[in-house]
Amino acid sequence: MNRTTAFAKLRNATSIAVGSVPDWEFDRFRRAVLAAVADGARVSALFGEVASSGGGVDLYAVLADDAAGMLSLAKTRVKDDDFHSLTPACSQVHMFEREIAEQFGLRPEGHPWLKPVRFARHAFRLLRSGDEQPQHAVSSMPHVQPVVGVTDFYRFEGDEVHEVAVGPVHAGVIEPGHFRFQCHGEHVFNLEISLGYQHRGVERALVGGPNQRTIHYMETLAGDTSIGHAIAYCQAVEALAGRQIPARAEVLRGVALELERLANHTGDLGALASDVGYLPTASYCGRLRGDFLNATAVMCGSRFGRGMVRPGGVGFDVVDLRVSDLLNRIEAALKDVTSAANLLWDSPSVMARFEDTGHASLDVCNELGLVGPAARACGVERDVRHQFPAGIFQFAQIPISTAESGDVFARAFVRWLEIQRSVAFVREQLESLPTGPVRELLPVPTRDATRETHSPLAANRLAVSLVEGWRGEICHVAITDDAGRFRRYKVVDPSFHNWTGLAMALRDQQISDFPLCNKSFNLSYCGFDL
Repeated sequence: MNRTTAFAKLRNATSIAVGSVPDWEFDRFRRAVLAAVADGARVSALFGEVASSGGGVDLYAVLADDAAGMLSLAKTRVKDDDFHSLTPACSQVHMFEREIAEQFGLRPEGHPWLKPVRFARHAFRLLRSGDEQPQHAVSSMPHVQPVVGVTDFYRFEGDEVHEVAVGPVHAGVIEPGHFRFQCHGEHVFNLEISLGYQHRGVERALVGGPNQRTIHYMETLAGDTSIGHAIAYCQAVEALAGRQIPARAEVLRGVALELERLANHTGDLGALASDVGYLPTASYCGRLRGDFLNATAVMCGSRFGRGMVRPGGVGFDVVDLRVSDLLNRIEAALKDVTSAANLLWDSPSVMARFEDTGHASLDVCNELGLVGPAARACGVERDVRHQFPAGIFQFAQIPISTAESGDVFARAFVRWLEIQRSVAFVREQLESLPTGPVRELLPVPTRDATRETHSPLAANRLAVSLVEGWRGEICHVAITDDAGRFRRYKVVDPSFHNWTGLAMALRDQQISDFPLCNKSFNLSYCGFDL
């Protein structure tokens, strides 16, 4: 990334003065971002903020250099209603630009498929407390419709070409999402995924924080990733407050994060087995997922880890008896998961369904900037715990688990490798758990007689926090105002990067393979529909 030297640089879970972020005219910003990506950088975040003065919208780019372990930042101001889209030259930003368009009424000229990413009408309100969206903002979006679920879809025309629509209402307990297939018989030409049915306005609700509600928003951004998002938030807050947390708390956070990974990877193996009708592994892993969730409950009383991670450390300590209990639980669970997983790999009928199904190529992985197991299944060594380590992962590394084929089998096998390595990590950390406190309390926000709120966070600073959640890279960007309150808080769940990867994996597949491919990515509707 030799051409990114003009960017502001920082390491993960640190902060920088907002004034230190270079502010370029748009053409320079566009050239620099494209050059950095061409040199191997990834776009972790691209988002907008209403300019504090002078009108317009400030666009921020956060680029990740995996090789150097550094983050690069720059911004630009867009004062007109349109700007030159980066998407034709950099597919990684296609979803970010669509989001910017719907939130701020800007039009990225040249974007190949400009449409909103979410349906709720309040998506068209500026993300700044008290400000209203200009009247022209909605009309500037060519595909905006006032009715939830009504939007344009890409269509193929030809003899015997037909559409298949799945969702947004699905069987069972599942969040809403619509899948539109263009098919010839069983053969899939194209899959378009439409989400945003349950947009909750979380990022807007975070403006003006932190407050008592903020941590609860983080723990419910994506309910199965409570630990991952809570750690990302706490790292950002601690960077803005200039605080270090105790060593024991760092270890307990790492253990909780890996238990969350273990529970979800185990559940995914069982769900994959269920999708091909292989009931032995499906039934085993359904129970074993609960065993790992129960281990998390031993730590903090919540199976999903809520209440465990708090700014300044953790909310619960783990006494010696609980350490012994945890070790016994994970060893017993690993033994059973090993048996269940080996049933999969030793079953020719299962392997026949897993192998060469839902292939995502290395080129697609890099062009879209896929993260997590989806990227590692393509042979890409991309893992925040290695490239951007924070907390305990600065001192204790977990080997990166990869596969090469990029298909359902590879995504399943990467999960199995990570299960084994996460158990080894948890075992090692619990057996050498340092002594000492588990939390350093940060000053709480206060109000003076004028009703002005004062924050313990530094004013006019920007913090970036990355965490390797079980789905992949979680990115939180916090920007504070003159009073040290959040004036902008951006969340990028790994699903935001990976949903398009699922769509690409279905091309030239059989439509009957969709449930299996979908589960092999297992992306979050909730984490996307912020």
